[in-house]
Amino acid sequence: MTKKLLPSSASVANQGEGDRLIAPAATRNADALCELLCQWAPDTGKALELASGTGQHVSAFAQCLPNVFWQPTEVAADRRHSIDAYVAGLSNVAPAVALNATENGWHQHHGGQNLIVLINLVHLISWQETQTLVSEAAQTLLPGGRFILYGPFKRGGKLTSDGDQRFNDALIQQDPAIGYKDDTDIAGLMTRHGLTILETVTMPANNLAFVAEKPPG
Repeated sequence: MTKKLLPSSASVANQGEGDRLIAPAATRNADALCELLCQWAPDTGKALELASGTGQHVSAFAQCLPNVFWQPTEVAADRRHSIDAYVAGLSNVAPAVALNATENGWHQHHGGQNLIVLINLVHLISWQETQTLVSEAAQTLLPGGRFILYGPFKRGGKLTSDGDQRFNDALIQQDPAIGYKDDTDIAGLMTRHGLTILETVTMPANNLAFVAEKPPG
């Protein structure tokens, strides 16, 4: 498995207690994401979180949706240790497993999901990798399952704040293949892979959340 080198501002995490890492972005947006999931996630079933990061999110999600069984995933070993530290004692979260969601074929090992959640990744990977990820996610979902994708995006091809412009410029300077994706391109990609966009939700800090569903039956 490979991991792209990212600007420090993109994936910053500070050392917390024990194995726990603390990502400032996760601290800021956890409550808003929990509200989103409480509105759009299934009440029961299996959930796969891609690129779980420090584990702050999945710990919060598991507590606000206690009848959903969560499988966190992460490429980096230190982050898997952090995830396991955050979810210790939660009976509805499995130990974190290694998964690079930008590679082909992972749906074969993680199928039968009622929910897939991905937070703050697609601006850090290429368009080709994004296409692979969405294709794999669509194949991993059960009919009626939902895919919730959150992060910063262009709107109609345009960046809509000075902060987004600076961050996107920094990403592209490091790797011209990455950077903000356009909201219409993401919606089109999901549709091409058989997913129905139920809602595009405006989130705090100029982020968006796409709520997509694999049609039932």
